[in-house]
Amino acid sequence: MKCNKCENKSVIELQHGSLCKSHFISYFETKVFKTIKKFNLIDRNDILCIATSGGKDSLTVLHLTKKYLTQHNFPTKLFALAIDEGISNYRKQTLEDLKLFCKNEEVELKIVSNKEEFNYTLDEAFPIVNKGTKKKPCNICGVWRRYLLNKHAKLENATKVITGHNLDDEAQAIMMNMFKANTKLAANLGPVSGIKETEYFVQRVKPLYFCTEKETRLYTFLKNFQVEYTECPYSAQGYRANIRDLLNNFENLYPGTKQGVIKSFLSLLPIMKEQASQNMQQIQLCKKCKEPANNEFCNACKISEVLANA
Repeated sequence: MKCNKCENKSVIELQHGSLCKSHFISYFETKVFKTIKKFNLIDRNDILCIATSGGKDSLTVLHLTKKYLTQHNFPTKLFALAIDEGISNYRKQTLEDLKLFCKNEEVELKIVSNKEEFNYTLDEAFPIVNKGTKKKPCNICGVWRRYLLNKHAKLENATKVITGHNLDDEAQAIMMNMFKANTKLAANLGPVSGIKETEYFVQRVKPLYFCTEKETRLYTFLKNFQVEYTECPYSAQGYRANIRDLLNNFENLYPGTKQGVIKSFLSLLPIMKEQASQNMQQIQLCKKCKEPANNEFCNACKISEVLANA
């Protein structure tokens, strides 16, 4: 097929028409930049921590965040932060890709690891924690990742954590929370995460919020980013994998399903945030590590306690 905007061969067919390589890259970047501007995701005086892994989404958001800052002549400080979970035959290669990418982009990279912080890799911790709590690897990884991103972003005085969550990720998270009746957690979603700003958590923002996984993958391919298009070996065990497959099946049958989920959610989000803020528990500091927690001890320390007692 030909591009709807010129005579060149198209590389993707979207709901509003087909686009060639040049017009798709322009369309994709414009969509990301409009999202940043519309939701005020970046301020001139921000110190930005880019949550990176070396995968397609994090490389894309790192590249486009830097491009946005350059185009708008922002004096904003930027650095990348990666978490080495300790997943064999997976994370090592993506971190090598990330190191090369950050070198080419001239972006400072900081890598922290589960092994250094918690004395266990995810591979080592999972069978022990699962035996005692039945937690799946994604449960452990999610707790540790959020903990380390927030902790080390604060150590670097970051004012925002930029993540590579795309439209597919967000639609999955919305449906997961809806199916589990986690309306309070759902209120934390959106282009700007969290119900309201707090000194304990560095605010997380999502420039790729309206970009599908398919579009992001194609963007990295057309830009010749060195990236492994592989999934975490643990991902198939998570609840999210089933929701992902369900949404993908609906999208194939009824194109626009994921967009519909996002649009419907955003229309309800202000109401959900208002209700959640009224019933919001006071954030306290973990008695052990002094990081924010909903109870006496944070979830990361609870996992460490299980490991210590095993």
